[in-house]
Amino acid sequence: MAVRLWPRRRWLRVALAAAGGCGLVAGGLVARVGLASRRAAPGDAHAAVVLSAAIYGARPSPVFEERIKHAIDLYHTGRVRRIVFTGGVAPGDVRAEAAVARAYALGRGVPPEAMLCEAGSRTTYENLLAARTLLGSEPGRPRLLLVSDPLHMARALAMARELGLDAAPAPTPTTRFTGKRSRLRFLLRESYFLGAYLARRPFVRPPDRWPAEGELPPCE
Repeated sequence: MAVRLWPRRRWLRVALAAAGGCGLVAGGLVARVGLASRRAAPGDAHAAVVLSAAIYGARPSPVFEERIKHAIDLYHTGRVRRIVFTGGVAPGDVRAEAAVARAYALGRGVPPEAMLCEAGSRTTYENLLAARTLLGSEPGRPRLLLVSDPLHMARALAMARELGLDAAPAPTPTTRFTGKRSRLRFLLRESYFLGAYLARRPFVRPPDRWPAEGELPPCE
């Protein structure tokens, strides 16, 4: 019995339809990342959660410094009562990102009792898991402001809401990604990572806490 093959035109239509569908999905992700970058939640919150970034020795990188400064401004203007710093020790570093951020905030008038800090997480998802663990003893379900770069907001908010956090966006008002090329590269990168996260979410169950084996490493 002969096997009937699809005509070339039908294969072409299927390929065009698939390409169009992928284009729509990619366009939707880019639009979601772009729109989320322009929204900053009004009102006050219990705490600002600062998502980690690179450090240079004992100094925050320019990207991380913008996040820390924004959280400090939120505290000094009374919009939050606490700041949560996250981020562990990256390869090649000797200090945790969160510890460098905490020291920076101490030097700019934030009292130690107004800060929570953990030095173990390495990814955005782990940052948020660690923040949830640190805030676990707080009464009720505290409202949080997520502090990061504007183009990072869409992915961070999606993860925070999956973890049951009452999180609202507080993107940095300034960013190191000012050139058209660097902003486009960051936009496409975040769109890809958001798509990968959303695609994996139905099939991969993330850990319920960080770290899974015990207490959070302290900031030093």
